[in-house]
Amino acid sequence: MKLSVEISKYPLHQDYIPFIKGFIDRVNSYDGLKVITNTLSTQIFGDYDLVMSVLNTEIKRSYEEFGKAIFVCKFLHGDLSPSDD
Repeated sequence: MKLSVEISKYPLHQDYIPFIKGFIDRVNSYDGLKVITNTLSTQIFGDYDLVMSVLNTEIKRSYEEFGKAIFVCKFLHGDLSPSDD
């Protein structure tokens, strides 16, 4: 089963850019995911189990390394990624 996720991270820290960039870079390092980042959110597309495993790992890591942050997520069934045309 495929999954599409739109996620935004809001670190509760004055210097928030490195916290966001680190999360995005780590998510991009996983094979098997399509990741699209824009100015408001990051969209992740892939197999349900892989996407959820990556989010579980990386959200937990974010809390352990950087402390408090808000994650806003939308989960949609299927691969709704834009075509590469």
